[in-house]
Amino acid sequence: MAATKPAERNLGWKAADFDLPGVDGKRHTLASARGPNGLLVMFICNHCPYVKAVEDRLIRLARELEPRGVQFVAVCANDAENYPDDAFDKLAARWREKEYGFPYLHDEAQDVAHAFGAVCTPDIFVYDRDRRLAYRGRIDDSWKDESLVKRRELAEALEALVEGKRPSFEQRPSMG
Repeated sequence: MAATKPAERNLGWKAADFDLPGVDGKRHTLASARGPNGLLVMFICNHCPYVKAVEDRLIRLARELEPRGVQFVAVCANDAENYPDDAFDKLAARWREKEYGFPYLHDEAQDVAHAFGAVCTPDIFVYDRDRRLAYRGRIDDSWKDESLVKRRELAEALEALVEGKRPSFEQRPSMG
């Protein structure tokens, strides 16, 4: 499997607006994604081995930080014809099975993924209180084996936002 590194987005970039259906039966927008201390928009899917390797870490991180004012939103923009595991009903089943706890949205037309500049899964975008890009990078330093993680870059970035600080400018891109 080839790994793709995302193109760099300038920090401070304003979050793209979206209005997408969620597997919870509701529509979700940028405005409804209210996190007083930040917003994490992640592009994920059901079939990707990179996502599968970090999925539980993301769920735990959301449970850790959502009570502290950081909203998590997951978006799947894959073509279900090419990736049947990423069909809407399968996204809903995965969301229930793993008890995500945050919205899982379907970007069937891939317009939102293009607006964000998402190019791989997982692709992580963290926005500050003003919905300005504050972090775009990897989750940690060992995507494949959680027991080898020495640095949790995403958690560090989110913690900085919760504390009213800026995340480090040293940001390594995710790959998938």
